[in-house]
Amino acid sequence: MALLEGKTLLVTGVLTDGSIAFHVARLAQEQGAQVILSSFGRQLRLTQAIARRLPQPAPVVELDVTSAEDLAALADRVREHADHLDGVVHSIGFAPQSVMGGNFLAGEWDDVATAVQISAYSLKSLAVAALPLMGPGGSVVGLTFDARYAWPVYDWMGVAKAAFESTARYLARDLGPQGIRVNLVSAGPIRTTAAKSIPGFESMEGGWPERAPLGWDVTNPEPTARAVAALLSDWFPATTGEIVHVDGGVHAMGL
Repeated sequence: MALLEGKTLLVTGVLTDGSIAFHVARLAQEQGAQVILSSFGRQLRLTQAIARRLPQPAPVVELDVTSAEDLAALADRVREHADHLDGVVHSIGFAPQSVMGGNFLAGEWDDVATAVQISAYSLKSLAVAALPLMGPGGSVVGLTFDARYAWPVYDWMGVAKAAFESTARYLARDLGPQGIRVNLVSAGPIRTTAAKSIPGFESMEGGWPERAPLGWDVTNPEPTARAVAALLSDWFPATTGEIVHVDGGVHAMGL
């Protein structure tokens, strides 16, 4: 039986066919899952077009994680395509360029608040919005970039990721009694469209393949997608609040 046979998954953040989220959705379908995507605003049509490049075309529901109306309507919008969810993938992140690229000390609260709301608080918002459709055995998986360190140019997005990782632990605590797992995958640098929007991103990826014991391909999102698929599956029934590093081993190495 395929790894995700019979499961229904909601995948956020599919904007291009080079994104990690796209490869998660593709792999999930190949492993037997029904996949529903989410998008909003001007990006909605782009996601609908990209959805047709999956092995099977996937429906797209509207969801802006900063909109209370969209969050309240999520369960009903998903029910138009499926009666339940077995898993949710959080692949959402945004910070204004004014708080990245060496602007840590100059960052203003309004822009920092935007980064924290979209990149961290949204994990709680999404999980709660999907909760009416989920039951025991459900899995929430998010994507992070190891927030233990102060990375070059990442600045307030790094702070938001630290909040994101903490949010996942508290969600694991509060959703665990309902049988729902919450885990994160910490990927090494991958040249997605989102990554390229970070000013000076090349300084974050520089030297990564040489430092990684297993090597690292900054153009290949497949290893990360596989880790997400595994955490969505039934093969980690007693794992929650965890961060799985998919970075070639860099996280375990000294300088």
